[in-house]
Amino acid sequence: MPHPTTGVSRRAVAKAAAAGSLAVLFGAAGTARAEAATQVGPRTFDLTVSSAALGRGAPLRLILPTDFATQTGRTYPVLYLLHGAHDDYTSWTRETDIEAFTEGRDLIVAMPHGGPTGIPTDWLSGPDYETFQLTEVPALLARDYRASGVRAVAGVSTGGYGAMAHAARHPGAFTAAASYSGILDTTALGVPPIVDAIVARENLLPLTLWGNPILNLLTWQGFNPRARASGLRGTPLYVSSGSGLAGGTDELLPEALESALWLSAHAFTDTLTLLGIPVTTHYYTGGAHSWTYWKREFTASWPMLARALGVPE
Repeated sequence: MPHPTTGVSRRAVAKAAAAGSLAVLFGAAGTARAEAATQVGPRTFDLTVSSAALGRGAPLRLILPTDFATQTGRTYPVLYLLHGAHDDYTSWTRETDIEAFTEGRDLIVAMPHGGPTGIPTDWLSGPDYETFQLTEVPALLARDYRASGVRAVAGVSTGGYGAMAHAARHPGAFTAAASYSGILDTTALGVPPIVDAIVARENLLPLTLWGNPILNLLTWQGFNPRARASGLRGTPLYVSSGSGLAGGTDELLPEALESALWLSAHAFTDTLTLLGIPVTTHYYTGGAHSWTYWKREFTASWPMLARALGVPE
């Protein structure tokens, strides 16, 4: 495996983003490098990525195509799967059969680190997970793993937020985006305290994320999928969320959290409708903020993701 030594500065990335050039943003002009790789499954590898955006090494789990070793002249589309809060980059392989599911489907699955909160954003006072996931990881995959420029993204909970925020803030970066129980309107009534609680649970100061939700409202809105919804025009979208306590069963806390995000998800998709942006929605009665439902929703969204990636359903 190659181990290039070139790095990327956050200032250079900021300039590239400000220029609005996706070719530069996702190009190979200065990239992170893989310090180590460990095989953890038949096609699954854990990498430690030296990241300038995070200021340290960060984990990345990859599932490579079945024919990756033999079809050395091929490039492959990439499905990015983002984890939720208080979890990590191993969650998709731990909670789902994603390795078996993607066997023979000719794509790379990338599961990047999103931090302990799973909120993959450029923190006001902290690491820049957005640059890590949107610039450094894609460049690494293009350089070392023959990744093509075709990318789709999906995520659960705060990773669902990340999927929609990434796609909205960087129009055209992804061919499709899917959110399962995501936080899709971060400034909706009652949502900022939830976001603050997620941050505080990891012993981090809430103001280090985007600042105060009132005093720093423009920053909050800048990273809010609903406020940036116009950037999703032309991107196939899938949004699912449950009503939680209304029609729930016996998972009180996960159901309560699902209920708390119900209205913000509707506000997001209602905004898409007002903008004339198509979105496939699945709002279901009951449900909880858990993998029991997210696995089902990933399966339901897969035909859309597969078409966008150009791989078999």
